[in-house]
Amino acid sequence: MDSKNRWKPWAMSGPGLLVFVTMLLAPLALTAILSLNVFNGMEGIQSVYSLKNYLEIFSDSYYLEIFGRTALMSAIVTVLCVVLGVPETLIISRMRGRWRGVFLLIILAPLLISVVVRTLGWSILMGNNGLINKGLMLFNIIDEPLRLAFTMTGVTIAMVHVMVPFMVISVWASLQKLDPQVENAGLSLGASQRTVFRRVVLPQLLPGILSGSIIVFALSASAFATPALLGGRRLKVVATAAYDEFLNTLNWPLGAAIAVVLLVANIIIIVGCNRWIERRFKAVFEG
Repeated sequence: MDSKNRWKPWAMSGPGLLVFVTMLLAPLALTAILSLNVFNGMEGIQSVYSLKNYLEIFSDSYYLEIFGRTALMSAIVTVLCVVLGVPETLIISRMRGRWRGVFLLIILAPLLISVVVRTLGWSILMGNNGLINKGLMLFNIIDEPLRLAFTMTGVTIAMVHVMVPFMVISVWASLQKLDPQVENAGLSLGASQRTVFRRVVLPQLLPGILSGSIIVFALSASAFATPALLGGRRLKVVATAAYDEFLNTLNWPLGAAIAVVLLVANIIIIVGCNRWIERRFKAVFEG
């Protein structure tokens, strides 16, 4: 390849690369720099750089609890989305054309509604006098209202409702590449339905499940509206903690440090878990 043609790919990808650097990398770099500034309650942000904000995050049990709560919530939401989303996608893919489109639209419909509207709807449903408690009490399943609002359980339920469509979309994309004849071939050779699913279908769905898990976990860990409206002030997550530092205490460097730690933790957890899961599934399928 001559020197003229060598630069064509760079020239064609240049505009997209410029947008990526301008809109993503530059703000992240500025946030990382801001997180190193020292903050003074009387004088504001100082032109002095230090790791004080990061030391405060990792040494204060208050922030460690918030990060632990966020990680736990994100992991639970991801697992529930896999458990609910994968079977849903498999069932829908085996429906006839008209019904397949209808049910797929029903599952993806929440994406067409504002997350704030959905969360407010869940807050009404989960209230002490909400539809859920009234229904359970009507059928004598419970004697007194369940406390769902402002609890981890309520936030998790609402988050799963928000995130399941992302899992369905990811698994659906993998299913489109799956040849039904391969599954039929396994059955014709005497394999059971369970064996065919484990050895034929699941390995081909694994990329979609992993990509969906990445999307769900990342979005859950950085979610703000649902935890803020359903969790309230007592059930803080990392996003609401950063929001408080930016807008309530006006400690922008500490808020930036929280955001940077969340980003780095997200990357480490996602990459580490994906490599571990891939090795485990590879060992099971090859064994």
